[in-house]
Amino acid sequence: MATSDPKEALERERRHSRHDRAAGMIIAGGGTGGHLFPGIAIAEEFLQRRPAHRILFVGTERGMEKKVLGALGLPLRTIPVEGIKGRGPAQTARALMKIPGSLVTSFRILREFRPDIVVGVGGYASGPTVLASRLMGIKTAIAEQNAFPGLTNRILGRVTDRIFLTFPASQQWFPKKRTLVTGNPIRAALLAQTREKGMGHPGFTILIFGGSQGAHAINRIVEEALDDLLHLQDRLYFIHQTGESDRKRIAEAYRKRGFTAEVSPFIMDMASAYRKADLLLCRAGATSIAEITAGGKASILVPFPFAVNDHQTRNADVLYQAGAAEVIAEKDLKGPLLAALIERLYRHPEAVRGMADAAAGLGKPNAARDIVDACLALLECGAGEND
Repeated sequence: MATSDPKEALERERRHSRHDRAAGMIIAGGGTGGHLFPGIAIAEEFLQRRPAHRILFVGTERGMEKKVLGALGLPLRTIPVEGIKGRGPAQTARALMKIPGSLVTSFRILREFRPDIVVGVGGYASGPTVLASRLMGIKTAIAEQNAFPGLTNRILGRVTDRIFLTFPASQQWFPKKRTLVTGNPIRAALLAQTREKGMGHPGFTILIFGGSQGAHAINRIVEEALDDLLHLQDRLYFIHQTGESDRKRIAEAYRKRGFTAEVSPFIMDMASAYRKADLLLCRAGATSIAEITAGGKASILVPFPFAVNDHQTRNADVLYQAGAAEVIAEKDLKGPLLAALIERLYRHPEAVRGMADAAAGLGKPNAARDIVDACLALLECGAGEND
């Protein structure tokens, strides 16, 4: 039965008008694709809800955001900030000296853009912008992509209104009442294409990549493994992103041994490559993990051993424990070992299907939608509701 209470009617009208009006969002962070691309997925979902919504990215001059966001037509402002963790004394001192200036610039950007909410996605620019937003009374949230949270997010998690997590295990570092396990957002176009069934090579297709710049260690071991896979040269097909420095050498390695392979320094159409692949060989960065699980792909993961807090090993372990991936530490990765593992998986397609199904079970394809829903709901809450 409808209520006649005028206070309740006024509250419903207030909530509806706030939800329906155009809002402004700043997405702060970047530097690497692992931080930037989830932010782009959030931005696209936010703009899709209402074209009148406003988006602004805040990043650094040194990150990849200027090139990537420019190509997508998404606006960017930069602040003068550098990372602190894992640097020498002189670099640390220089980074600390930039903090006041980065806060001043953040305050200026916030006053000019007047956002309703600021979402930090990790990276150097996230800290000053989210902190300045909090001091100005603007709603804030952070998105943590890794199983082990970065230092910036562990600090910001104490003061932000909402914390979006990729892995449930990350909850132990944050106030539980403010956390929401959403998964790591990936762009809608990539998600849709990744889940399509593509026409691949009739053989067993292995997609190899080590991040946007390739991975020299993986390239070298794959080259070694080819000698132990020669008896399968007409049954295996490789798609290999090498990075620029290794492209010619790896392409020649496949050619000399008679393997069919697509070798490129950078794969522009990654969705097509995922569609064709039966098995992935790659690092265990947060974005790769999100794409593997959203697309339901079997994988061999080689965590980058020098990642901060060894977070890639922790990411990979989540998939391994679920039966979704094989994991090899880089120090243990040898050509014959990799070749034996590839051959075993090739000869046991039921195991590959099982890994793929397990990966799909971990996927959260609605991550961007759930994050934007939570952000819009946060805007409907009254000030001070920050349990």
